[in-house]
Amino acid sequence: MKILVIGGTRFVGRHFVAAALERGHQMTLFNRGQSNDDLFPNVEHLHGDRDGNLDALADGQWDAVVDTCGYVPRIVQQSAELLKDAVKRYLFISTISVYDDPIERGADENTHLRSLEDETVEEITGDSYGGLKVLCEQVVEAVYGDRALIVRPGMIVGPYDPTDRYTYWDVRIARGGELLVPGEADRPVQMIDARDLGVWMLHLLENDTSGIFNATGPEIPLTWGEWIEAFRSASSSKSAFTWVSDAFVQQHEVTGADLPFWLPAEYANIFAISVKRAVDAGLTFRPPVETARDTLAWKGESELKAGLKPEREAELLKDWHEQAP
Repeated sequence: MKILVIGGTRFVGRHFVAAALERGHQMTLFNRGQSNDDLFPNVEHLHGDRDGNLDALADGQWDAVVDTCGYVPRIVQQSAELLKDAVKRYLFISTISVYDDPIERGADENTHLRSLEDETVEEITGDSYGGLKVLCEQVVEAVYGDRALIVRPGMIVGPYDPTDRYTYWDVRIARGGELLVPGEADRPVQMIDARDLGVWMLHLLENDTSGIFNATGPEIPLTWGEWIEAFRSASSSKSAFTWVSDAFVQQHEVTGADLPFWLPAEYANIFAISVKRAVDAGLTFRPPVETARDTLAWKGESELKAGLKPEREAELLKDWHEQAP
């Protein structure tokens, strides 16, 4: 297949391109040339800007396009319209954040979607992100009809993760010592290794699949306790876990940026989404320990972009122990 990737040099796009090249597909990458442009030297690289400078794509023909970085419907409209006669299928990477609250455990692809009061907004915030993705999906579906393929990942993890949300736990647990863990050990958690996501998206394209798919995992959610233990097993850590309540976390104004993957109990069902449709379409998952081990090896000693600083964690642990009965 001839596949165009909008993006292709960071995280999910990078893993998708690697998988496609391994399977012998012909790849073209379109991006601004600002991130890892030295990757994939034997692949065609086209440079431009998806917001107003798509000239490099004007004369191409591909079997499929993979849009890894569409966040604003006006901008997605430009690539969708330009490529509608140049590609057979448009794969748009969306998010499970499209689902409106409250989310029920086991929510599937037919769950009610978010909406924006002002659909012209283009600033991407925690409040607008999911609603903007909904509008982007609608653009792709309107232009491509049954040639549209919408993938809604959950938390994407693994090597080359630019956010360090997952990586914080991997590195922190490997470091050992007493560790502050929020919530409850039996609370659900889901994630998807970017490598598994990339291989599966390629599988969908190879089988000319259309439709909408949740893409997180595993199919039966892990518990927080199982998830945390996978990190400890990956590094043979001797860390000790101190579980603290949601109320304590909120009282101390600790956020999801400080403790990634943590959500108050009333929002936890976002980590218990149904992925049966994706599993039936071939999505598989590597063991959590493997993801943790590979991510830790990739991250090494480089600085984390997310998570509690050691001194802040020590303060919180001290406060927790002092208030304990």
